[in-house]
Amino acid sequence: CLVTTVVAVAAGAGGTVVLAPVVLGAVGFTSVGIAAGSYAAGMMSTAAIANGGGVAAGSLVSVLTSAGMGGLGTAATATLATVGGSVGAAVAALI
Repeated sequence: CLVTTVVAVAAGAGGTVVLAPVVLGAVGFTSVGIAAGSYAAGMMSTAAIANGGGVAAGSLVSVLTSAGMGGLGTAATATLATVGGSVGAAVAALI
């Protein structure tokens, strides 16, 4: 049904955008930086070891730290909405 698909896509897109900051904070990418002892801290440590002591600019850890500290930019929000909407459409197709 088209209505079910539209609702599922909207819910998936909106839900993903709303929950992304919550998930980032829960894994340790906070507004004041990476939380000690968190999953994010482990990621940062692994990245630093792999890169000779530093975290490379543009790496996943770098991007997630920026998102956790400053929020999601327009491109990241659009990407998350697209992915969430696609998941919603896939779920609707199964129903």
